[in-house]
This record gives sequence, C-alpha cells and structure tokens, in this order.
Amino acid sequence: MSLSSLKLPVAMLVSALVVASPARGAEQFVNVLTGGTSGVYYPLGVALSTNIGKALPNVKTSVQSTKASLENLNLLQAGRGEIAFTLGDSLSDAWKGVEDAGFKTPLNKLRTVGGIYPNYIQIVASADSGIKTLADLKGKRISVGAPRSGTELNARAILKAAGMTYKDFAKVEFLPFGESVELIKNRQLDVTLQSAGLGVASIRDLATSVKINVVAIPADVVAKIGDPAYQAGTIPANTYGENAATPTATVKNFLVTHEGVPADTVYAMTKALFTNLDQLVAAHSAAKAISAADAPKDPPVPLHPGAEKYYREAGLLK
Repeated sequence: MSLSSLKLPVAMLVSALVVASPARGAEQFVNVLTGGTSGVYYPLGVALSTNIGKALPNVKTSVQSTKASLENLNLLQAGRGEIAFTLGDSLSDAWKGVEDAGFKTPLNKLRTVGGIYPNYIQIVASADSGIKTLADLKGKRISVGAPRSGTELNARAILKAAGMTYKDFAKVEFLPFGESVELIKNRQLDVTLQSAGLGVASIRDLATSVKINVVAIPADVVAKIGDPAYQAGTIPANTYGENAATPTATVKNFLVTHEGVPADTVYAMTKALFTNLDQLVAAHSAAKAISAADAPKDPPVPLHPGAEKYYREAGLLK
C-alpha cells in the first residue's frame, strides 16, 4: 500500500478527532454560591447541588462557601457562579447599585430564580453579659457578621432603627457565625447578631455550651427601618431552648442567577428545587418555609426566563 493511499484515512481520522474534542471540552458547570459553613445557605446549597446534578447529569456541579449575599451577587455579575443564595434587601441594593451597601454600579446581569425562606435577625447574648434588651447592647462587645455581608447590612439597619451606631459598643467584630460563637464561649464577646434561618447551627451550638438570652427586636423598631424588605416576625419558643417566643425582624431570601445562564439550565435548576424540597428540608429545617406558590411573587430583580417557564408550566404565573 502506497503512502498516498493512506492520506485520506489519516485525514479523516484527524478530522474526526478535531470534531470530537470540542464536545469533550464543552463540559457545563453549575457553581452554587452559598455562605459560611456554619450558616443555613451552605447545607441547603449542598442539597440543591445534589438535586441539580441529578436533573442535569451532563453538568458538573460544585458548592462554594462564601461571605454570602454581597460576595455572591458580585460573583454572579462577573459570571463566576450560576446560582446563589442572597438576602432580598441585598439583592434590591445590588440591582439599584447602592454604593453604601457595597455595590459601586448596578448589577444589571442578575436574574431571579425565586423567593425562598425568610431570614430571622437573631441577636443572641450570653446570659452572663446581662443583655436582655436592645438598650442593654450599649457598651458591650458584639459581632455583626463578615464585613458588608447581608448579615452586617441587616445589623446596620436594626441598630440604626434602635438609635445606635457601632460607636455605641465597647468592641465590634466582623466575623462569620462560627467564629462569633467561639468568642462568646471564650468570654471574648458578649453578643452576636446573626441573620439566618431558624435553628441555625452556630446558635444551636452556642445554646448547648452556655446559657443564652435571645434579644427581642420590637415591631416598632422594625417599622422604623422604612424598608419593605424588613418585616416583623417571631422566633418561636424553644428554637434554642428559650421558654418564650421572641419578636424580631425577618428578611426574605432569594435564589438568583445571571442572564448568561441558558434558559434550559435555569428551568432544570428551578424544577430540581421545587420537586425535591423534602431533601432541602432534610438538610436544614429552614427549608420548611419554602413555597413554590410564593417563589415568583414580587422579585426585586426580573425573573430569569428559565425560571419563569417553570412557574408558568406549574400554573404559578399567568
């Protein structure tokens, strides 16, 4: 057989390899942006990632622990994630480009997947600190969450409505939930403000280690915030072993994506969320408050077309 007679098969083989290689390299990824590992976003994100992986077997899923809302929204805008958890007030600020909230320009690529469960703003002090009311916070040592996280923005809003600033404290730490709790255990802090779903692991851990007081945020203080994202709520009795229910403020959480994620992918992610809610509830009890019927209502940012398609098919949008 002559060399020239081999040219055609070799050329065909090379061509086939060139055609095949892009398909191998076109692997799709879904990175789920969450929060600290001791919060609620992270375990829910792990469960959601598993469900998305089952719904989209050709997609590689991952879960990223972050500083939560603000970081998640900026990462989405930069295309460095496909779905993320965020607080509703942070989402609204990101869309508007509120610089004081950490958004120098409007994040116009963001799109809503759906509203999920409410965060409860939980102010928890060691009983030894003597803190029982908001007024008792003055002169104490507090942790308000990671800098410019959703929790820290909530802290600023609540303290301002109660007539306080960070200058009223003996010490202000900007730490994630788990680290805040460890410092209270070691008597290096008096109180922590944590914005999370009910039964958050960090506060449960603290309650099993030291005696705690859950500090009330009265409804009139919530009203003074002047932001519809903040609503009056109640931490039920025995959430952390306390005997009585405690008034507080709530802020709705959202799942968000960006406009560059294909509609089919977002449709599958939205469907994976609502057809496997039991698995999210198993991951954290906060997911009990997630309702498909409420999910598309009043989003601070437009719905992604893929999410909208799911809600229309499910009869939740007309």
